[in-house]
Amino acid sequence: MDAFYASVEIRDDPSLRGLPVCVGGDEGQRGVISAASYAARTFGVHSAMPTGEAKRRCPDLIVLRPNFEKYTSVSRTIMAIFQRYTPLVEPLSLDEAFLDVAGSKRLFGSAVEIGRRIQSDIMRETGLVASVGIAPSKFLAKLASDLNKPNGFRVIQGDQIREVLDPLPVSKIFGVGPRTAKRLASLGVTTVSQLASLSADEVSRRFGASGTWIHELAHGVDPRRVVPNRVEKSHGLERTFATDIEDREELRLLLFGFCEEVSYDLRNRGLRGRTVTLKARYSDFKTVTRSKSIDLPINVGKRIYSVARELLERVPPGPLRLLGIQVSNLSDVRQPVQGGLYGALEAPGGEISDERQLRTTEAMDRLRTRFGNGTVVPASLLKRKPADDDRHGGGPPR
Repeated sequence: MDAFYASVEIRDDPSLRGLPVCVGGDEGQRGVISAASYAARTFGVHSAMPTGEAKRRCPDLIVLRPNFEKYTSVSRTIMAIFQRYTPLVEPLSLDEAFLDVAGSKRLFGSAVEIGRRIQSDIMRETGLVASVGIAPSKFLAKLASDLNKPNGFRVIQGDQIREVLDPLPVSKIFGVGPRTAKRLASLGVTTVSQLASLSADEVSRRFGASGTWIHELAHGVDPRRVVPNRVEKSHGLERTFATDIEDREELRLLLFGFCEEVSYDLRNRGLRGRTVTLKARYSDFKTVTRSKSIDLPINVGKRIYSVARELLERVPPGPLRLLGIQVSNLSDVRQPVQGGLYGALEAPGGEISDERQLRTTEAMDRLRTRFGNGTVVPASLLKRKPADDDRHGGGPPR
């Protein structure tokens, strides 16, 4: 999808059409841009840019608060369109997916015909434009989808791979970030053609396993298959504060709120995890992380918090500009786990999960799902303002 969040907002408010529109956090709260319309991009504004910097580049920039529930709803419609044409759909995010249509040609025609139909269906049913890339591999399809945005449609045939790849900068290769690009530049390598001309042994010797990978991509080789059921590896939430916070009690309260939100999302996805990771960034931008793995997987806020609070105590004191929590080592709730000796699952801190607590949690989840996240919260969080957070890990924010 093209400038997805911003495009949804412009669709719902046509008066914004043609204006520099962004979705993101407030300038005064160290917010960042989540999505920028193409009108905003002409000023050099892009996603992940601090809102303050975006405003300096474009004084007339319109910054809208994100509405993830709306974006998630639109995403479900788009993913349902994909499923009409093939069951082999691998979502990458709310607005992007890989599709394998090799087995669908008898029903719907060639890959090009399927791509055109999907693009048309998305426009008709959502009012949004999408860019489609068609190629023999995932890397090339992703590359093709980015070449002619917005509303692009690009096909890379097998005999066109070198023609398309050779003039591109090496930064277009998946896995070549700024640091790797700088190292390649020191070798006189700035284009994909120059990278492909190096021997595989030389690239591997200089860059290790990642060197083998980027060299293969430079030749258009990508053996990865479309995997419909991607395993979610982690889920978390982090917040950059408007002003640095040093008071540990306030940090504990914020952390508790984060754990409640993350636990709700995990339960909503039918997941639980065994590893909790705390992330803290100081006022001088120094970042530290602390992790702990436990024996039994959890997805209840109080239990995640009991581990997270222990990790916070291991973080050196000082004013923090960012705090985050992540749960990883995830598993499906349907997978059996070894219970306690008397049939209960023991939680960190010695708590025991009884039937009453489980019923209470399930009831709270039903209320949140029906009436919104702020409907029912722990009493200690009633006076806390909603966090301007950035979530990460598989799956959409809520």
